[in-house]
Amino acid sequence: MWRVFFCILGRDLRLALRRRTDLLTTLFFFVIVVSLFPLGVGAEWQTLRILGPGVVWVAALLASMLALERLFAADHEDGTLEQLMLTPQPLPILVLAKVAAHWLLTGLPLVMVAPLIALQYHLPEASRITMMLSLLVGTPILSLIGAIGAALTLGLRGGGILLSLLILPLYIPVLVYGAGAVTVSAIDGADALPYFSLLGALLLLALIFSPLAAAAALRISLE
Repeated sequence: MWRVFFCILGRDLRLALRRRTDLLTTLFFFVIVVSLFPLGVGAEWQTLRILGPGVVWVAALLASMLALERLFAADHEDGTLEQLMLTPQPLPILVLAKVAAHWLLTGLPLVMVAPLIALQYHLPEASRITMMLSLLVGTPILSLIGAIGAALTLGLRGGGILLSLLILPLYIPVLVYGAGAVTVSAIDGADALPYFSLLGALLLLALIFSPLAAAAALRISLE
């Protein structure tokens, strides 16, 4: 079963590396949005330090959504998805492999570049580390929740808009806790452990239930 998991993961990574433009689009969108914001609000470091965590997290959330519509679309168009559903392996494991590939291609680059982006907002070193860790825990939740919406809207006309409407309300707790962890570290100097505990709980719940829900949604969409 896990051999199939890594097979699907490697296949999706190889296919994505052949379309490098899609990968760079997500990263460039994140960098551009976060970099333009200081130009609009001014260079006052106190203001930037207050607004920075929320801006970075909102940009990461929107960047993660850019590639969600393509999560199952290519496999649906060429018939690969139907073949995957006929395999004896559990469909939630296959879904989890595709979600893992999505996070490695879209979420992990944001985590790696976030500390450099945070320099524009005059965040202290400890807060930059907190930001990277919060994104490291939070962005997989975005991919897992987004997989449910991508499965539900598979093959629908205008599915991108419907996908946004479905998953944005579910993203709000992740956004609040992720930005809150960085804010309390940068402004109040308080311990961000409670926020990380909540993000960890959300990640655990998403890992358990999201592949099951996305697999059920795929079966419904393909019927």
